[in-house]
Amino acid sequence: MIRLLLADDHPVVRAGLAGLLSDEPDFEVVAEASDGDEAVRLAAATRPDVVLMDLRMPRVDGVAATTRLVEGEAGEPVPRVLILTTYESDDQILAAIEAGASGYLLKAAPRDEIVAGIRSVAAGQSALSPVVAVRLVERMRRPAAAGNGAPALTARETQVLQLVATGHSNKQIATSLGIGESTVKTHLLKIFEKLGVADRTRAVTLAMEQGLLPRG
Repeated sequence: MIRLLLADDHPVVRAGLAGLLSDEPDFEVVAEASDGDEAVRLAAATRPDVVLMDLRMPRVDGVAATTRLVEGEAGEPVPRVLILTTYESDDQILAAIEAGASGYLLKAAPRDEIVAGIRSVAAGQSALSPVVAVRLVERMRRPAAAGNGAPALTARETQVLQLVATGHSNKQIATSLGIGESTVKTHLLKIFEKLGVADRTRAVTLAMEQGLLPRG
């Protein structure tokens, strides 16, 4: 069985999802949360395999909750997070993936796409809505179209990327530099945009290739 936790601030949406997924013999909805903080607490209590996470929720949003879940705040084993939302802006997509989400689907997606996405994420794979995948590819291509020169990173962005390269988490980077975790995420999003990448590992390797960071 794939154990699911539904995190959405709209009860009607949660009820609809629970009804939609209950027809699948290998799915079991073990908990429902109305905000990100409750999602983290319930994940610790119920140990779901996959958390279906909305982005905009009161108190703690989906990106912040995803970060907490992926960093192990809910304990072991760490659940996989599948974003299920109506929002598809570039910044929101990048923020969710940088936070550690394994997939990003839109609520308007066909039922079969959502079901397949859950199974993919539970199996350790990724799941991206076709619309989202196109947006990511377009975002990654923008800096390349502007020229072949290495992008200029600010001194602070370079500091953040150096700490990423040495294995620091967002929380550790924030502590080291005396800034908030949200500020760290903002710097990372700007770094990703400048480098034309979608994750921190590629950001580090590309920065080394372009001489923005020392190798090794």
